[in-house]
Amino acid sequence: MMIAPIDTSRMTLDDLKQAALADLTLLGYPSAPWLGDHPRPDAAEIADAIIVGGGQSGVTIAAALKWDGLRRVRVLDSGAPGSEGPWLTFARMEELRTPKTQVGNEFNVVNLSVRRWFETRYGQQAWADLSRIPRTDWKAYLDWYADVFEIAITNHCEVLDVAPHGDVIAVTTRLDGKIETSLARTVVLATGYDGAGAWRVPPFVSDTLGPEKFDHTNGPVDFDALKGLRVGVLGHGASAFDNAIKALEAGAASVDLCFRRARLPRTNPHRAVETPGMMTQYPDLSETTRWDIARFFRRADQPPPVRSFETAIRFENFTLRPATPWLEVSQQPDAIRVTTPDGDLEFDHLLLATGMDVDLTVRPELRTLHDKVALWGDRYMPQEGSADARLARFPYLDGFYGFIPKNPHETWVGRVFAFNSSSFVSHGPHSTSISGHKHAVPRLVRGVLRRLLLDREAVILPELKAYTAPDLPIPDDFENRLIAANRQAASAPKIGNQAKRGGV
Repeated sequence: MMIAPIDTSRMTLDDLKQAALADLTLLGYPSAPWLGDHPRPDAAEIADAIIVGGGQSGVTIAAALKWDGLRRVRVLDSGAPGSEGPWLTFARMEELRTPKTQVGNEFNVVNLSVRRWFETRYGQQAWADLSRIPRTDWKAYLDWYADVFEIAITNHCEVLDVAPHGDVIAVTTRLDGKIETSLARTVVLATGYDGAGAWRVPPFVSDTLGPEKFDHTNGPVDFDALKGLRVGVLGHGASAFDNAIKALEAGAASVDLCFRRARLPRTNPHRAVETPGMMTQYPDLSETTRWDIARFFRRADQPPPVRSFETAIRFENFTLRPATPWLEVSQQPDAIRVTTPDGDLEFDHLLLATGMDVDLTVRPELRTLHDKVALWGDRYMPQEGSADARLARFPYLDGFYGFIPKNPHETWVGRVFAFNSSSFVSHGPHSTSISGHKHAVPRLVRGVLRRLLLDREAVILPELKAYTAPDLPIPDDFENRLIAANRQAASAPKIGNQAKRGGV
């Protein structure tokens, strides 16, 4: 029997929100609150969880925690309202890299899915014709998703430190120029790709040129200022191509995209790990296997998106330069001179798609934490020939994305969870990405709930003994009254039997 698809042609996004809420109600959302108040002499308000970052991971985690009965979940984000995450800032691709069928933050609720959202907005045929989800539509969907779950984001909020405060965590923030401290039982760092460090500008560039002469592609770029200029791009990934396209569209005289490899990668090995088994059980693999996989991805890398590559090479003033590492950069009177093995190139401005340095010390929120968390270099000794100084600087996370303290006595460290690029070695290269949410978010949530439950272990039995919510709608003296009635009945004369014994 054919099942007709739901007609979304007459629905609005508000109608879809109500349909999603109805689905959630049928599935028991939200669970009943189960975590009592945290008593404190100063009567300070304490969040069950503070999530640092209001992007795709932050709102999905907040929704999952609310579903599991946490009432006090706060989300903090440094960006302006509507600009959370990279989608309207430094992400400059036209569409997502993730296949449209591998999005998994809808908890198997169809009316929460990006597909149903897209069909409601544009029609079912538009989804059928879609190859990848447009970047700006993905952000608009995330905003709608947060609205469904009533996730309030505190914007313009810069997290300056995460540190112990008695038996809870203190999160120090700057909000509207004012320094504040908020308390939480747990903290989740959903701070994205640069959560384990900072975007890297090679010293041979930053030590030689003035800051007005170059930009990192994962930061702000004034593309209008590149009109008529010769632009050099270093890097071969998605960010390199996307920024090259933006420069060309803004009227750059030319763009040369240079990279060290002799050829671009042809396949994307990330797709090979997007399986339920790998994504859900990855931290159960041996240390050696996880380390070697991380080393493989470092060497193999991934190609630029097909659409970005094809768009870039259609520009006549775009030049692709493989096997062209930059050996030296110098400022000349009328140009930036870049020395390569095949000679010098001259540019007016540089765009550096050079990725991220793993350096916990540069993260403001890790000011207290950075030297207290165990790193892979502290816990794992690579086999001969497999050492990697960069991988050794990544945090060694537990099976639930929690930091592990270097000093076992500093147990507060385990109340902080790193759902960001810090998980690259421990949980795989893809776990906190869009396609990883379906499998990774439940693991993180289990870790948060586990920590909160263990914190309450001493009061569980007393609370069970004090539990008085009635299930049977009968008075407290029902049994006493029943016993009295039975006794009265037992002592009453048995008239019928006496009559029988008397021969009646």
